[in-house]
Amino acid sequence: MKQNKFLKATFILMIGGLVTKLLGFLIRIIYTRMVGSDAINLYSLVMPTYSLLLTVATLSLPIVISKLISEGRKRSVKILANATFITLILNIVVIIIIYFTKDFIANTLLNDPRCSILLMAMALTFPFVSISSILKGYFYGKQKMVPHTISNIIEQIVRIALIFLVIPTLINKGIVYSVMGLILISIASELASIITFLIFLPKKFKIAKEDLKPDLKTSKEILSISIPTVSGRLIGNIGFFFEPIILTNILLYVGYSMDFILNEYGAYNAYTISLLAMPSFFISAISSSLLPEISKFYYHGNTKMVKKRLKQAVILSFIVGSIFSGFIYFFRGSLLQTLYNTTKGAEYIEILAPFFVLFYLEGPLQSVLQAIGKAKTTMFITMAAVITKLVSMSILSLWHIGMYSLVIAEIIDIFIIVILCVRAIRKELY
Repeated sequence: MKQNKFLKATFILMIGGLVTKLLGFLIRIIYTRMVGSDAINLYSLVMPTYSLLLTVATLSLPIVISKLISEGRKRSVKILANATFITLILNIVVIIIIYFTKDFIANTLLNDPRCSILLMAMALTFPFVSISSILKGYFYGKQKMVPHTISNIIEQIVRIALIFLVIPTLINKGIVYSVMGLILISIASELASIITFLIFLPKKFKIAKEDLKPDLKTSKEILSISIPTVSGRLIGNIGFFFEPIILTNILLYVGYSMDFILNEYGAYNAYTISLLAMPSFFISAISSSLLPEISKFYYHGNTKMVKKRLKQAVILSFIVGSIFSGFIYFFRGSLLQTLYNTTKGAEYIEILAPFFVLFYLEGPLQSVLQAIGKAKTTMFITMAAVITKLVSMSILSLWHIGMYSLVIAEIIDIFIIVILCVRAIRKELY
């Protein structure tokens, strides 16, 4: 029964992820058709900044908590209490920083003053996302995937209901209000997720007074894992943050109009990457199930099972990725038209889809490195990939090939991450 736990957990997350993804697509379709392409372009412009700041605010705690709880070295309640204390302090600091820098980021870096109020709205969602992430990490560590699956579905249902209730009123007030509405809706959806997790907590889950006191040793242990882990994600998000800034300025310099850049970059992110990332819920399910399994086996010195789970995860990811990539490649126009009522971005899918088979391997490979205590290695791999991507994108942008400079840079990024991850894993396990 224990040998099947990984596959069972993966299967549950895959089914839940499929339902969640379908609901997510429904949300995107509804919202896109409600607000139009201008609002989507504005939302796409501010999302890299949001991803960067959210990475800092959450400190990759779900991964850390999942690893520590799966190894069973400390009381779960103490881990959760210290993680909550750390993340709430960090959230306060990040919100204050955003408050004082939002105008600079919007006007100077993003070249759009409308982004200022959107950044502040995003900051308000951080505490709710952080608490939800901590509880998610607890259930991952216990390898109980049903609560996570149900919470995700409830979260999306709440989001759909609020979009229908709130967005039509905000559209009349302007594009900025409609985008801000979508951002703030996530507060209610994250609250629904938190309540769901709390309901699923086991009856034996009891909080003692000593658990609530900040424990320096536990906090240090959490930070010793989270800082290298979040550093890797932070580097990736810094790259994502600078991507539109560098791309916009260079394309403007070589003669492209701002309208062209906004439309094409919006199409690339909202349609091309969104569609290609469709199988990500499968890959996320595999990665999330893999991390506590590998952590547990590696902590107890069972290298044979570590290799077995790695092999299963890579084969499964490759099969799923190949099927989805092929399907998206051949039916890209029909899928875009059906989902988004447009065919914009189809030309980018034609080039990217064959290479995204390798992209789907990134999650499991990085999860293995994190599980065996090589978070610093993943950080350096991400750094090498991000630097190469930004440099290659910058050089290619000068060649007057428009958004194809970003497409080619994305392919280079995928190859670097997969090759370096494979080399690092072979060095440690073989």
